[in-house]
Amino acid sequence: MAKIRDRTEDFKDAARRAALNLEYNESKIAAIMASFIMHKMLERSSFTKAALTTLENIRALEQFLLKHKKDYVDAHRTTEQERDSIEHEVTVFIKACKDQIDVLKNSIIDEEAKSKGWLGIKSDNLNADTVAHKHGVVLILSEKLHLVTSQFDQLRGLRFQEAINRATPRRKPKQSGPTAVAENSTSGNMDLRENNTEVRQTDGVEAEPIKFQQQQLDDETRALQVELGNMLDAVQETETKMVEMSALNHLMSTHVLQQAQQIEYLYDQAVEATNNVVLGNKELAQAIQRNSSSRTFLLLFLFVLTFSVLFLDWYS
Repeated sequence: MAKIRDRTEDFKDAARRAALNLEYNESKIAAIMASFIMHKMLERSSFTKAALTTLENIRALEQFLLKHKKDYVDAHRTTEQERDSIEHEVTVFIKACKDQIDVLKNSIIDEEAKSKGWLGIKSDNLNADTVAHKHGVVLILSEKLHLVTSQFDQLRGLRFQEAINRATPRRKPKQSGPTAVAENSTSGNMDLRENNTEVRQTDGVEAEPIKFQQQQLDDETRALQVELGNMLDAVQETETKMVEMSALNHLMSTHVLQQAQQIEYLYDQAVEATNNVVLGNKELAQAIQRNSSSRTFLLLFLFVLTFSVLFLDWYS
């Protein structure tokens, strides 16, 4: 086996001699020789730049969640307003990332629509592998965003569960509060009644002020029962709203997952469509070849038949 020789230096010398023949100055020659060592970076497309920006935003969102995870979950570290502010920022970030992914998906659809020529046939300037690669990029970005969204849903579920746990122990004393107050009121009423009997026995003139005090105590007891009942209703309403918010967040994450599945389905359809186009081009090429060969055979047959008729006529 012959030994392979490195001809790189010979190529550089040839390039230098060609540059000298073209009367290049030393700076241009040095730039040409440097280009052999350090190649220029290829300029990235607008789709690649947008995809990298979206990926950086998703990573920044993930870092933001890791940074404020303890502050969001632990109620003793921050106030409710600060936790609401963190939740609002994360929601806005997720929506912005989702909009960027939608822009990338729409750009792929528009590029495919523009690449179609007459009669809906794809032109050769759009590579099928490039389209499939772009669909795969959008799918990966959607999966990463869904992963970050699911992590935030878990943190939000922990916060809601903590709020429900804080509200649940308070409900029991509130439910037993009116009964205890009623028992205290009944015992107080019994004591007052005993006192009333004693007072009536001792002095009948003081019966009317005692009845007035008893009536006032009953009114205060009823007002306290109504207030406790309103507080219980407010706690139950707050708990219901928290459960509804948790369900809406779960629904949002489910929709994001469905969109990721739809993007994956579109990616499979794009790959299948490219395969069908390739097979269709092969069939068209074969049909054109068969048509040309059949036409040649028909002309040859007519030519032979004509000469045969002329030969038979001359022979006869």
